[in-house]
Amino acid sequence: MKIAIIGTGNVGGTLATKWAKAGHKINLGVQDTTNFKGKELLNNPNTQVFPIKEAVEKSEVILIATPAPAAGEVAKSLGDTTGKIIIDSMNIIMGRGPLGFKTTAQAILANTETREVVKCFNTTGFNNMANPKYGETALDMFVAGDSEVGKSVAIQLAKDAGFGECYSIGGNDKFELMEQFAWFWINLAMFQGHGREIGFKLLKR
Repeated sequence: MKIAIIGTGNVGGTLATKWAKAGHKINLGVQDTTNFKGKELLNNPNTQVFPIKEAVEKSEVILIATPAPAAGEVAKSLGDTTGKIIIDSMNIIMGRGPLGFKTTAQAILANTETREVVKCFNTTGFNNMANPKYGETALDMFVAGDSEVGKSVAIQLAKDAGFGECYSIGGNDKFELMEQFAWFWINLAMFQGHGREIGFKLLKR
């Protein structure tokens, strides 16, 4: 797949590395192509950098991994997103989010042409994206959104990043639940003192 990554910090940079190694073509979308965080990502031959609109134009899938308050403005900066899949990996933490929206995904939908918006890669730390394996067990990932094509792509990309499974938890009405689940992980890891090396696995019997 051709994937535009908007936001080259911990989450965006980690997923860019994993997906490039899996053979996907990564187009980093940045404001200044000569000065941006994550220049080392270009060491992978599957990764290039472009201005944001050009990265989006060259890609089928867009991952947004910027700070949550910027979600609406970032969505506006993408250019024409008609028919493209957007994966939202952001979370509103302690009330810091896009003004007027309960979730970052809702802000994206309000400011882009595409309806193929899903929320994924927001429910755990970037350390677990870099290495989802705990012994012989791979952590699971979760996705929400009305877009069935978007969810199928996110599920495949989760597996390409090394997660065991990626489960759909429902449609757009579950965006807020996904952000609450992220807060659950943050609470355990940071505020309850368990540290970042924890993760979730769905067990069945």
